[in-house]
Amino acid sequence: MKTQLSRLTLAVVAGLSFSAFSSVAAEQDNDDAEAMEEVVVKASRLKGTASAVLQERKNQAFIADILGAEQISRTGDSDAAAALRRVTGITLVDGKYIYVRGLGERFSSTQLNGASVPSPDPTRTVIPLDLFPSSIIESLSVQKSYSASMPAHFAGGNVDVRLKTIPTDFVFNMQGKLGGNTNNFDDGLTYNGGDDDWYGIDDGTRQAPESLRNLWQSYTPLNDLSQEDNRIIAAEMNRDYDPKKTSINPNTGLDITLGNRFDFDDFRFGFLSAVSYDNKWQVSEEYEGQDFTQQEENGPWSLVRGFDDVQSTEHTVRFSGMLNMGLEYKRDHRIDVSSLILHDTRDEIKDKLGNTNNVTISDGLRVRDSEVIYEEREMIANQIRGTHNLSDWWNLGVDWFYSDSRSNRYAPGNISTRYIIADGSNGQPEDGIFDPINESSLRKATTASRYGFQNLDDKVENYGFNVSLPLMIADSEVELKAGANFVEKSRDAMARRIDVNTLAFDNLDLTGHQMNEILTEGVMLNHPLRGNENVIRDTSVAGDDYFSGQLIDAYFGQVDVFFAEQWRVTAGLRYEDYRQVVAPLDPKTGKFDFKNEPPTLQDLEDLSFKEDDVFGALSLTYELDETMQFRGSFAQTTIRPDIREVAPATYIDPLTGFPIGGTPSVQSTAINNFDLRWEWYLETGENLSAGLFYKDMDQPIEAVQSPAQDGPPLIRIANAEDGYVYGLEVEFLKDFNFLGEYAEGFFVSGNFTISESEINIDTQKVVEQTGVSTSITNPTRAMTGHSPWVVNMNFGWDAANGNHSATMAYNVFAERIIIPGIDGKDDAYEQPFHSLDFVYSYYPTYSSTVKFKVQNILDQKKEITFDDTLLRSETKGTSFEVSLKWDF
Repeated sequence: MKTQLSRLTLAVVAGLSFSAFSSVAAEQDNDDAEAMEEVVVKASRLKGTASAVLQERKNQAFIADILGAEQISRTGDSDAAAALRRVTGITLVDGKYIYVRGLGERFSSTQLNGASVPSPDPTRTVIPLDLFPSSIIESLSVQKSYSASMPAHFAGGNVDVRLKTIPTDFVFNMQGKLGGNTNNFDDGLTYNGGDDDWYGIDDGTRQAPESLRNLWQSYTPLNDLSQEDNRIIAAEMNRDYDPKKTSINPNTGLDITLGNRFDFDDFRFGFLSAVSYDNKWQVSEEYEGQDFTQQEENGPWSLVRGFDDVQSTEHTVRFSGMLNMGLEYKRDHRIDVSSLILHDTRDEIKDKLGNTNNVTISDGLRVRDSEVIYEEREMIANQIRGTHNLSDWWNLGVDWFYSDSRSNRYAPGNISTRYIIADGSNGQPEDGIFDPINESSLRKATTASRYGFQNLDDKVENYGFNVSLPLMIADSEVELKAGANFVEKSRDAMARRIDVNTLAFDNLDLTGHQMNEILTEGVMLNHPLRGNENVIRDTSVAGDDYFSGQLIDAYFGQVDVFFAEQWRVTAGLRYEDYRQVVAPLDPKTGKFDFKNEPPTLQDLEDLSFKEDDVFGALSLTYELDETMQFRGSFAQTTIRPDIREVAPATYIDPLTGFPIGGTPSVQSTAINNFDLRWEWYLETGENLSAGLFYKDMDQPIEAVQSPAQDGPPLIRIANAEDGYVYGLEVEFLKDFNFLGEYAEGFFVSGNFTISESEINIDTQKVVEQTGVSTSITNPTRAMTGHSPWVVNMNFGWDAANGNHSATMAYNVFAERIIIPGIDGKDDAYEQPFHSLDFVYSYYPTYSSTVKFKVQNILDQKKEITFDDTLLRSETKGTSFEVSLKWDF
């Protein structure tokens, strides 16, 4: 069945024609840099490295922002997601997803070296950008106005992560890092994991027992086993997840880079390899509100269900490896081969105290949840790309690429266990103090504990080419370009939920605060059971397992004309044929989950999503002189629903815990994009730009809530009627040399965005489309995740002798809607987070660098509120790190 489906589910996309010429350009820039080495040392380090990316941005036909490796290094950001929040108009959500110009992560796309890559997120096709460590990044390009050579799935912007390429000379360096966090000074939490946790690989400790995995593979229902066989499997499951206090280790890291280039007559060969390892800890205090009540109209809200005391410790391990090789012939032909592996492991344990609708303080009761969240995310990408200049054929240019990549999310042994704390129980005095150790007992319920086991494989094969022909017509320079891009994408996802039923045990004493000491192996195997009750139950639902695939065949043509030595016009058309199928499976049988059996034609149509269309882009640039230019552009694009949002099944979002119901009738969003920009580039490296943008959206895709009786609300995907976002962006870089010699080396750079958005929802149409009731508090509101303003400021200094540099970096965003309100509750807003970071670098010798950085100096915490009531909060602490880099 799996093979049959993979033939049906062909995959995606789009993709830019691969810009391999940028590697050649970068290499030529490096050659020039070698010749000017003494000048660069005397100048600002930022200006010396930023000039190349500024020149690239200036020469782009369409509006783009580019962040270079040195700029990322100056601000001390550890991954692509953190670095991108410095780009004009970009904010970061959940530390992973970027919001470009106030539009959510679904409105942006990500590429690696110009090629589409898979996502390890089981509920989204967008790539979490924290997966890319900054140590392997050459630059980050955010194209904000659409061109026909890009995927038509475009609204906020397209992010291209460009890896470091072949060096100009031998390079071998090592960097060691040591750091910590002020929150980590006190003890944190840990539990008995596996022996290989230090490098982010589960050694089998957390995975389901083999006997249970065999049942899943043979689609033998666990719930149909005999009581004796059921309890034997239950006894084999790991129950040693109990939290314990421990001192927190310091954060450590190591980066190694090795590369060289060799010249052989007309040939050049080079390679660059890099490995990176980071091991970090984060202790936090959190607050998780779930449901609130209002005693009187317009009165204060009080917590009914949630956790007001949450202790959390997160352990993350990241490692990556990269190998790039390039071969060049007479500078006219070049082939590059790249291999990349990224691995990121998150291991978090939480100890949570709170109340539910039925377990209240007024009754002398509280709940305590012990929760472990463990996931390994991995992406492997192999790419080959070529660029050719055929000088004997009218300087015809040919670029091509092939990319084969896959990602995986492996989440074994996630578990949540609930205890009841009763004041005055277990022989303790009733004193109004809830003792989580001495007054605790394991919950007596069918779901006293829940295990989660998840696995996802996502594969993308992307290839394409473009051909360009430069022409001189009269006094005009003309470039004709045409190309094609093809992506096949397939996804295989599995999820299982296993509940521990303490009601199955006959008269078992559940007193205690550690499951492993209450449900011992002896209890699991030998304690008498009640009637036909089973110890563990499989509570997986249809849709937790699914196959999916996408296929996009894309073709584009583009003309670029430069005339009268001042005007540049670029116009293009793109045709995309898009096909997608999502097939939910019944985990009990492994068969497709249809509404009817046998399936009707409508059942089959509900699994597929098909459309084809032509998308246009037009850009106009006017160069007033060598330093100043004006740009304008218009484009028509689309945003299609994510891979699971059109599946007729309900699934649990493993990132939020909310149940999400797909809606087969969801339509794509049609977007008209307008951009205007003024840019001023001075010879000193200073620059100033200001831009206006407007996006008009028809049927924007939104998530809406259906009221919940107990537990999290049901989220449904639906189309709003219309929406828009518009705003102003300003960016600048200015030095202080005009103040005199004592101010030389100081500079200030930054950007700010002011914008407004609105979305209109017809609640009756949403009910008709989704089939569930909803009570939206504000049918007309700002878009989810939109910040009315964003500010980035960098104040820097470079010593005249080149031995010191320092940067103070500030970032803040305005409040933004995170959870739209229902049942009269106002929308929940994430509050502004004032991020102030400091990075100091010292270059004691030509071959060594010492760097010290402090992040979140203001010790800000993350907060989400509604109606001046705290909904969620999390402390972040102030982190610090010192590193030593040595070039051999």
